Amino acid sequence: MANKTRILFTDIDDTLLNAKKEITPEVDAAIRRALDAGHKIVISTGRPLAGALPIVRRLHLDTDGCYAITFNGALIWDCGAGKPLYKNTITKEEAAYIFHKAKEAHFHVQTYDSENILTPADDKEVRFYAEKMHMTYKVMPDLPDSIPEDPAKVLMVSLDEHDRLEQFRQDISGWAKGRISVFFSNQWYLEFVREGISKGFAVRYIASHLGVPMENTVAAGDAENDIAMLKAAHIGCAMANATDEVKKAADYVTVRDCEHSGVAEIIDKFIL
Repeated sequence: MANKTRILFTDIDDTLLNAKKEITPEVDAAIRRALDAGHKIVISTGRPLAGALPIVRRLHLDTDGCYAITFNGALIWDCGAGKPLYKNTITKEEAAYIFHKAKEAHFHVQTYDSENILTPADDKEVRFYAEKMHMTYKVMPDLPDSIPEDPAKVLMVSLDEHDRLEQFRQDISGWAKGRISVFFSNQWYLEFVREGISKGFAVRYIASHLGVPMENTVAAGDAENDIAMLKAAHIGCAMANATDEVKKAADYVTVRDCEHSGVAEIIDKFIL
């Protein structure tokens, strides 16, 4: 008998959530309808696990058979079991190299432990990020020497020098080739994860794990780090507020943006 379960893989920021970091009542109701009909909703985010779990709990997706893609796919979390389904990290040595290059270029850089943002300096960038993610941070001046374990990702942040961040990505591309994937998750955040890790990889991994055919998968996103996910899913949906690059990669562009419950539009059109 064919598996009729459909899965929506949805980004969090500026997709599932509006600018106030809220889930609109319309999106909440659409998610409830999808779940009641036997379909699945999978959070897929660049956020660390600690930044994603409050959304998982808010949507009651912390039960058996529910999963969350975090760190852009470097950690896939089994929400019911409360443990990793999949994890792939970069090495402490690779992270240290990124930290040193970021310091030379005078960029904010950070990584994570299980609960906190870890950064060598208390600056406006980490305060901005922590407020957006509703997370706590630890200032560790001896980073990267004190990185506690191989990290899922490293993040560089610049609130007003996107062009310089883009230049940094180009400058480090030779070293990164074959070992680290480097991409933007928005105009401020430059992400570093293990080569081959992406939200697209995670979509295929979860669909295979659940035995759901890829033609039953739908994805929603707005930023560069969502493109692999939109291309992997059978139907890739760009939000109306997505970048032009994401819209070009999508099969469908929503009429409504994240402020006006665009994810509900996707659920009603492609899941239900």
